[in-house]
Amino acid sequence: MASPTRTPPAPVDAPDTKDMGLFGRYLTVWVGLCIVAGVALGQFIPWVPETLSRFTYAQVNIPVAILIWLMIYPMMVQVDFASILGVRRQPKGITITLVVNWLIKPFTMFFFAWLFLQVIFSPLIEAGLAREYVAGAILLGAAPCTAMVFVWSYLTRGDPAYTLVQVALNNLVMLFAFAPIVLLLLGLGDITVPWDTVFLSVVLYIVIPLVAGYLSRIVLIRTKGAAWFEGTFLPALKPITMVGLLLTLVLLFSFQGEMILANPLHIALIAVPLIIQTFFVFAIAYGWAKAWGVQHSVAAPAALIGSSNFFELAVAAAIVLFGLNSGAALAAVVGVLVEVPVMLLLVRFANRTRHHFPESRPVAASAA
Repeated sequence: MASPTRTPPAPVDAPDTKDMGLFGRYLTVWVGLCIVAGVALGQFIPWVPETLSRFTYAQVNIPVAILIWLMIYPMMVQVDFASILGVRRQPKGITITLVVNWLIKPFTMFFFAWLFLQVIFSPLIEAGLAREYVAGAILLGAAPCTAMVFVWSYLTRGDPAYTLVQVALNNLVMLFAFAPIVLLLLGLGDITVPWDTVFLSVVLYIVIPLVAGYLSRIVLIRTKGAAWFEGTFLPALKPITMVGLLLTLVLLFSFQGEMILANPLHIALIAVPLIIQTFFVFAIAYGWAKAWGVQHSVAAPAALIGSSNFFELAVAAAIVLFGLNSGAALAAVVGVLVEVPVMLLLVRFANRTRHHFPESRPVAASAA
C-alpha cells in the first residue's frame, strides 16, 4: 500500500518585511538620505552644526545626547527583566547567546577590522584614520543587538519569550562587560582612550536609559495596566526611536561632510569587514545550535542577535569617545547602513534551513 502523500509545509523562506514598518524596511535608504542631507547641511548651512557643536559639557554634546536618549530609551523600556527567570527553560540557547556575544564576537570584529582596514586596505587609508575606523568597529562588536532582534526573531518565527530573555540578559551583561572589552580591544589596536571617558559613555547610554526604562515600565504597568502599556504606549514610542536615529545621523554627517567628500571610497571599505563579520558570527552561532540540536525557534534568534549590533549605542559611544567628526563615528554609522540588507539575507537563510532543526516547541515565559 502506498504511503499517504505528505503535505508540504507552508513556505517560510520569504518573510513578510511589511511587519518591519516603513522605516525598518527602508532603513538603509533613510541612512543614505541622511548622509546626503547631513553633508549638504554642513556644506551649505555650516552655522547650524557650528552652533550645535558649542553646546558641549564634559565631552558630551547636549543636542546629540538628547537625540541618542530618544533612540535608546524606547528599546530599554521593552525589556522585562522578570523574564530572566525563564532562562532555565532554554539553557543551550542562552549559552550560545552569551558565549558568542561576549567571548567571540567582539574579538572577531576587532580581527576583521584590523585585517582589512589596517593591513589589506592600508594603501588606501591613512594609518591614523584606519585606527579610528577600527575603533568604531570595536564599539559595534561590543554592543549586541537590543531592538531589531525582536524584528529578526519575528520574521524567523522565533520564540518571543526566549528572545526577550536573551535581550534582558545581554543588557545586564553589557552593564559590566562593555567598558572592559572596549578598553581591552582599543588597547590592542594601539588606540588610547581614558577609562573615565568610557565609563561616562556607559553611564550615559546604558545605565541611565536602562534604569529609566525599567522604572517607567513598572510604574506605567501598575498605573495603566499591561494591555495599555503593550498596546498603546510601546507603539507610540516606535516613531520616536527612528526620528531620533535619523536626526542624529543628519547632525553626525553635517560634521563628517569634509571627511566623506574627501574619502567617499572609505564607506565601502569600512563595510567590507563589517559584512564579513556578520556572516561569520551567524555561521558560528547557527552551526553551534544545529550541532547541539537546538530547536529552530531558539536557534534563529540566538544566531541573529550575535550577527546584528546595538548600533545606536555604538554611535553614541563613538561620539563621546572620539568626537562627532571622527572616523570612529563614521564607522559606527556604516554599521547602520549595511545592517538591514545583510540581516534580511540571514533571515531568509534561516527560514530556508528550518527543516534541518528539531521541531520548534513554544517556550512558556515564566514571568507571564
